[in-house]
Amino acid sequence: MYSLRELYRIGHGPSSSHTMGPANAASLFRQRFPEAQAFRIHLFGSLAATGKGHLTDIAIQRVLAPVEVSFLWHPEHVPNFHPNGMCMEALDSAGQVMGDWEVFSLGGGALGENTATGRLPQPETIYADTTMNAILKHCAHSGQSFWEYVEEQEGPGIWDFLREVWQTMQAAIERGLQAEGVLPGGVGLTRKAWVFYRQISVSGKNFLNEGLLPAYALAAAEENASGGVVVTAPTCGSCGIVPAVLRHVQENTHCGDNAILRALATAGLIGNLVKENGSISGAEVGCQGEVGVACAMAAGAAAQLLGGTPRQVEYAAEMGLEHNLGLTCDPVNGMVQIPCIERNVFAAAQALTCARYACATDGSHRVSFDEVVTVMKQTGHDLPSLYRETASGGLATAYRFPPK
Repeated sequence: MYSLRELYRIGHGPSSSHTMGPANAASLFRQRFPEAQAFRIHLFGSLAATGKGHLTDIAIQRVLAPVEVSFLWHPEHVPNFHPNGMCMEALDSAGQVMGDWEVFSLGGGALGENTATGRLPQPETIYADTTMNAILKHCAHSGQSFWEYVEEQEGPGIWDFLREVWQTMQAAIERGLQAEGVLPGGVGLTRKAWVFYRQISVSGKNFLNEGLLPAYALAAAEENASGGVVVTAPTCGSCGIVPAVLRHVQENTHCGDNAILRALATAGLIGNLVKENGSISGAEVGCQGEVGVACAMAAGAAAQLLGGTPRQVEYAAEMGLEHNLGLTCDPVNGMVQIPCIERNVFAAAQALTCARYACATDGSHRVSFDEVVTVMKQTGHDLPSLYRETASGGLATAYRFPPK
């Protein structure tokens, strides 16, 4: 299992799989063919189906500019290796192919290849334990908390990285709380975080705590939808959940930033386990792999901040994922706006409920986190493709803009 540096990625929204991943792939491809006079990009499966709404072509063009780039969209062709497939071709002055590269955007900004002799640099394996049960046994034997286990595996340098992650998360919330106007993309969706925050702030103490949590989630999610700088947690589309919950708990428990960084470490460990044994790709398993995993990460982190034991933290994370099983990815017009932004809000509230519930118990329960991850992966594969980030089912067909 890889470092948390491979899970938490800082970059521009609106999509880690459709924007950050393809942009990273284009940068690597250009380094291989700096003399190319043009590039031709074939987008397959989900990348083609919702790529325009997710700004995939714009992200790639920015990286390859000023060289001419042409795009061919193949939504009907879904690669077996992963639904987010692309083939990049470098062309000479005569339009002849100098070289090509088939690469896949696996979710959370990560890239992969369907070959044993790939060209991608492979990250170092950091964690020997790859299941929650194994880590719980390790912690029970050593007496460690999850964050101490992360430090043992990653080294003390992980805290500087997580500090940058937390600063970026807070900055996204602050920008989102101050921004007003209509989000880009043509759907006509108005930012709500500023209004929500102002209304709650003057509503009196009884409403203050209840209202600020959704305002924070809205702020970060709207920043992502506008292409702002966010942190994948575990993806761009679910980037508002973890920071909103952590800020809310920090404000209400008055814990310091060190406690928040430790909670981020635990949240990252939870997300990493799903990435290792399940998936965080909406194109592969639906929104349960994005919002569902983010809910689990936030629930576990909040439980730790509320004084929970490792077993209670695991229980909170298990509930956060379990009660999002089967959640579809059906973005209207292929954009990370409807229903994505509101899902960040409700998942943040759900995560806090899971944390409180788990901490009110002794942490014992029947279904383990590992078992839910297995079920989530199978459930995602059983979902028809129209519910996995193709914008061809669910809400994406119930509402379109402009109406036909």
